[in-house]
Amino acid sequence: MKNLLLICLLTLTMAYAKDGVEFKYADENIQRKNPTSQNFILSYNNVLENVRTSVVNISTRKTISSGRAYGNPFNNNQGKVPQGASGSGVIISKDGYIVTNNHVVSGADEIKVSIAGDKKEYEAKLIGTDAKSDVAIIKIDASKLNAVTFYNSDKVKVGDVVFALGNPFGVGETITQGIVSATGRSGIGIVEYENFIQTDASINPGNSGGALINSAGHLIGINSAIISKSGGNDGIGLSIPSNMVTSIAMQLIDTGKYSRAYLGVGISDVNEDMSSFYDNRYGGLIISIEENSPAAKAGLKRGDLIISINRKKIDSASKLKNTIGAFQPLRVVNIKFLRDKKVDIVNVKLGLLDNQIASVTKNYKGMNVVALPTELQRLLRANANIHGGVLVDDVELNTQAHSIGILKDDIIVQIEDIEITSIDDFKTATSSQNKKRIYIFRRGNIFAIVL
Repeated sequence: MKNLLLICLLTLTMAYAKDGVEFKYADENIQRKNPTSQNFILSYNNVLENVRTSVVNISTRKTISSGRAYGNPFNNNQGKVPQGASGSGVIISKDGYIVTNNHVVSGADEIKVSIAGDKKEYEAKLIGTDAKSDVAIIKIDASKLNAVTFYNSDKVKVGDVVFALGNPFGVGETITQGIVSATGRSGIGIVEYENFIQTDASINPGNSGGALINSAGHLIGINSAIISKSGGNDGIGLSIPSNMVTSIAMQLIDTGKYSRAYLGVGISDVNEDMSSFYDNRYGGLIISIEENSPAAKAGLKRGDLIISINRKKIDSASKLKNTIGAFQPLRVVNIKFLRDKKVDIVNVKLGLLDNQIASVTKNYKGMNVVALPTELQRLLRANANIHGGVLVDDVELNTQAHSIGILKDDIIVQIEDIEITSIDDFKTATSSQNKKRIYIFRRGNIFAIVL
């Protein structure tokens, strides 16, 4: 009787399930395989042993201001303080070229390199930096080094087993394991050009500039940052993909700087509601076009949705930005776009981004000025009733600006009778070669100098 009742209940349950949701069940006969035994040890030692001497320790010394006007324009403590720091780097050529992060070597007065298994400490020369991607190249005088092998980062997949290698603080190499958690991460706000590989392999302080390698021992990225509330590892590490690294590194080695191509459009993503106007496609939506830009000359318009460049799919604004930024200036590219639900194709000769940057900066008698950051404008309005100015972001040694005492982070608010509210105002006020009274805001006070 009990067995009959059980059969009836089972039949009713199966009938109910059949009429409702159907579940997908795994095969109960799947066999388990134990990867360990007395005669078998699962290990990546051979892979890691081959790449460990490609990752180096980088130690730097730099002189910094103890209080910067950029952070607080009312700070009176502006003394110079020597500071040491440590990071990692990856050897990319047998003759001593090393890639690292820009933030590891930026502003360093001295750069030294240590290699695992080599007792010698090498002095390094800074070859070039690209702050927009956080990539830098340094070089040591050495030969027959163990250069890393690059892997095509476009082929990296979520779930790939990876290792993060670093050589922090001079204590020797460190290795952590994880998987690729995501690719194409952007919009984080760490640097201007973001296309990160995300991993849960621990990337600890001092590992910046180290290697992210796959299980074959090939470089897929340069470790750059972590996202953490505590400052420690929370399982979100970010690496610059190897394809971006090689593109930037080659130009830095050849010319000492990286010049990006320029299309001349303002762009945004397409949200779900708007995608219906574009046949449910996604891409880089043009929301503005600069006058006389490559995009304007090619006939692109506001509202066009760029969906591919040179047959490479564009599915977001960040993908469009990174793709254009990876091309050499003056390159002709094939752009496919959607306008009024019709696909069209146009060839565009890209411009030089450096030319556009030059229009928002100005060098005058050895000082370079830039527009005031938004947060600094707010501070000045609220605390000093100053409603404009330009920021001195660099002063070259042995120049007129340097000799009369203009300092980095000074804010120029007026020249003669012209109030300075923009770079254009500064250009107008400094257009003549006559001596000029320049009014400077520094540490909460305004004073005048003659230049």
